[in-house]
Amino acid sequence: MSIWIPVLAFVALVAIVLNVAVNVGFNWVASQLGGGTYTVTPAEEAADWDSEYYTADFGSIDEVDEAARTLVQDIAAEGVVLAKNASGALPLDAGASVTMLGAAAANPVYGGAGSGSVDTSTAVTPRQGLEEAGFSVNGAVLDELDAYTAENPRGFIEMDRPDVSTYDIGEMPVSGYDAVADSFADYDDAAIVFVARPGGEGGDLATDMEGRDENYVDGQHQLELNQDERDLIDLATERFDTVVVVVNASTTIEMGPIQENPGVDSVLLIGSPGATGFSAVGEVLTGAVNPSGRTVDTWAADFTADPSFVNFGDFVYDDLEVEYPASAVEALASNADVTPDAPFVNYQEGIYVGYRYYETAAAEGFIDYDEAVVYPFGFGLSYTEFSWRIADQRLGEAEGRIEFDVVVANDGAAAGRDVVELFYSAPYTPGGIEKPEVVLGGFAKTGVIEPGQTETVTVSLAVEDMASYDYEEALAYVLEAGDYELSLRTDSHTPAAGVDPVAYTVDEDIVYDAESPRSSDEAPVTNQFDDVSAMFSDAPEEGRILNMSRADFAGTFPTAPTPDLMSANDAIAEGFAPYDVEAAADPDAEAPATGESTDLTLVNLRGKPMDDPEWEELLDSLTIDEMTDLLLNGAYQTGALPGIAKPLTTELDGPAGFSSFINASVNGTAYPTEFLIAQTWNVELSEAMGRMVGNEALFKDVAGWYAPAMNLHRSPFAGRNFEYYSEDPLLSGAMGLASTNGAATKGLYTTLKHFALNDQETNRVNNGIAVWANEQAIRELYLKPFEMVVKDAEMPVPYIADDEGTIEETTVGSTAVMSSFNRIGATWAGGSEALMTNVLRGEWGFEGFAITDFNLYRYMHPNQGIAAGTDLTLAFAPSKSFEDTASASAQQDIRTATHRILYTVANSNAMNGLTPGATVDYEPPMWRWIQIGVTVLLGLLVLVGVILVVRRVRRHRGGPDEVRLAD
Repeated sequence: MSIWIPVLAFVALVAIVLNVAVNVGFNWVASQLGGGTYTVTPAEEAADWDSEYYTADFGSIDEVDEAARTLVQDIAAEGVVLAKNASGALPLDAGASVTMLGAAAANPVYGGAGSGSVDTSTAVTPRQGLEEAGFSVNGAVLDELDAYTAENPRGFIEMDRPDVSTYDIGEMPVSGYDAVADSFADYDDAAIVFVARPGGEGGDLATDMEGRDENYVDGQHQLELNQDERDLIDLATERFDTVVVVVNASTTIEMGPIQENPGVDSVLLIGSPGATGFSAVGEVLTGAVNPSGRTVDTWAADFTADPSFVNFGDFVYDDLEVEYPASAVEALASNADVTPDAPFVNYQEGIYVGYRYYETAAAEGFIDYDEAVVYPFGFGLSYTEFSWRIADQRLGEAEGRIEFDVVVANDGAAAGRDVVELFYSAPYTPGGIEKPEVVLGGFAKTGVIEPGQTETVTVSLAVEDMASYDYEEALAYVLEAGDYELSLRTDSHTPAAGVDPVAYTVDEDIVYDAESPRSSDEAPVTNQFDDVSAMFSDAPEEGRILNMSRADFAGTFPTAPTPDLMSANDAIAEGFAPYDVEAAADPDAEAPATGESTDLTLVNLRGKPMDDPEWEELLDSLTIDEMTDLLLNGAYQTGALPGIAKPLTTELDGPAGFSSFINASVNGTAYPTEFLIAQTWNVELSEAMGRMVGNEALFKDVAGWYAPAMNLHRSPFAGRNFEYYSEDPLLSGAMGLASTNGAATKGLYTTLKHFALNDQETNRVNNGIAVWANEQAIRELYLKPFEMVVKDAEMPVPYIADDEGTIEETTVGSTAVMSSFNRIGATWAGGSEALMTNVLRGEWGFEGFAITDFNLYRYMHPNQGIAAGTDLTLAFAPSKSFEDTASASAQQDIRTATHRILYTVANSNAMNGLTPGATVDYEPPMWRWIQIGVTVLLGLLVLVGVILVVRRVRRHRGGPDEVRLAD
């Protein structure tokens, strides 16, 4: 008895606890084991209507996968940058015998780590790529490299775990080649040396390698060649007449020692090429493909001399500790570390990022350009020669466009593509609005031009896009009077030979304010981030950040935070304080209707504007519980609402193709990194990728895609640069827009991320890193890529227009955005009304939903999010909950957030198969039935056990009594 009672109690307790845990965490369990089946039953009168609003271009997922691998190779072929080619060393002869050197020849970097990672198990290896191209490869050396890299992997970023992340370069010492050096003679047509650097979410690359490299020298960082790599280059140049260096990295590295080495003949910048990109590398080496890629960042000679270097990394206010409340259930459900830190980073360089700094500093005589820059932004060589001439130009009025028709002639002997780049130089007055020496205004890539042939391309920009943002006086964009120089360039530093610059004159200042807004704005643009800009000053001042100015680069060059900037003022402390739900509530709000009856289903609202009255009726039918369940369970999905026939939708990472951070079995084709995609400078390829992912989505029932990633390469050390396109906002925006529009053709909505100023990983989840930037830099650089996509994206929306099933078509714009972990100033980005409502929805006209980044962290308050304009929480309840669902203010926020999500889903491929009047029935997954069955069985066993125990107790109690009675 003493054994069975505790056993039965324990079994009962375990059954209860497990059931509660599974029920509470149902959405997470469903993400791993399946969430059940939703069956759509059309209304009888609609049974024959066409409800396949989006159709695939392929007959099966296998066909999609095959076509996608071909597209990956095409992207890589156009993205490879030929950065050096002394004496025409490339292309190599077909069938050449080559020796591949460097650890990355055996262990390449296909992509990045984290949510942007992809499945590379079937990727073409560097060796396979070269052998496919016809090269004979030195197998003995590769065997040695395989053995070494298996035991000595390069460093790896563990997400948000700097304590266990590693930063080893992983290069084999040259002594490792001793055993196979005799094989060099048989494969000596060329040495192909691979140099690689990784990247990953949740950690940055090391700005100091002390303790991380056996041959460390003072000040050494991860993005310069270490001693083993320098020795490797020396080995190659000593033993081979032809040396080609292949840089396998999706960020820049210090290339001076390689570029200046006369023994290195050629350099290829190949990024991280995905599933089949190494096949393209082989084609470039043989000349089957003429390289036409261009750099997307400035490859500087010394990264420690970059203005961003001293203000990148780990900075924490030394007099501010923060704490955020969480319920016991939330604390138990979240595995996030809790820290009292209040981190920050100062963008002291302002607008002078990348080429905007180097070109301007050179023009001002502050730097020697040739010493400071190895490869300019927009740079790339070819196996042929091109020349340009302007055939026609159209210089529109201030409200119009500037256009150049450029004839590109192939004057060489090989067919190839070229990139025409248009830059503008705005008039600058020392002490006035800051302006870079040159800014990319437009670009165009040709098709393949045969030798002796020409192609005409048009490059253009809107006149108003040359305006600069004045946050100090006009509080608006201003196109200042003066001469704007328009120049066609082969890169940011080099005007095209024989093409004179063109002057565009603005007679008087044009201020784009409430009286005269820009044509692309939905509402007048004015200051929204005064609280952030308030931290900056144009003159040295205690407790404020000195603005960098081209009027005095020497006197304003960024410095590491001084002690006064390590102290948090009252405004900063207030921004880091826990969100006060009660204080933020609108006392005049009216509670919405809920739980009303309706015959409408979600598909009835497809194609209708957000302010259509039927939306109110549909929303009135939902309960607060239904809406909160939808809003708090947004991890890789939007939940089902069977009452309005809204199916569950699936949303997946990431920018290099489908993957799932929480379910490794979900994956798709491994595309190249955005870094390499942007190196193509070909928006058509980016659009083709979006369209291909859209095709994949139709076969996998995916409605949303956590991509493209639109942050900038502010620093080469940012761990997630592989996931972003460029240092330049226009190139980033153009590529992201093309990808979004491609996906939209298949009804796949893209979730632009990470909005905004999410440009480093260090401290990103430690209560949200406070990013300080003046409003000019915020708008001209960090918001611009998002602005371009939101304003210009277009998704076709076929819909059923009447009771006869007639199909008509309308369009919607960009309909999903992901906010970021960081703070804009001291305010969490997802909780910034200035960012998520005033700019995104007010100025840009965004209609759709915003989702948080993965929300395991206490400072990211769901009520703050929905009040500011961030609607969906990327989490599973109960790791997050609303503090307030009862007040009228909170209920209005919940309703508005739900409306935005439903609007996006209604106008996506999630409606395929649904017609007005359709019903959605839910069948639980098999594991749910097993759970129920096991629970019932355990319950029965416990019940039987209890009955047996009770009977036995009664027998034992009754025996002695009967004996006494007999006596």
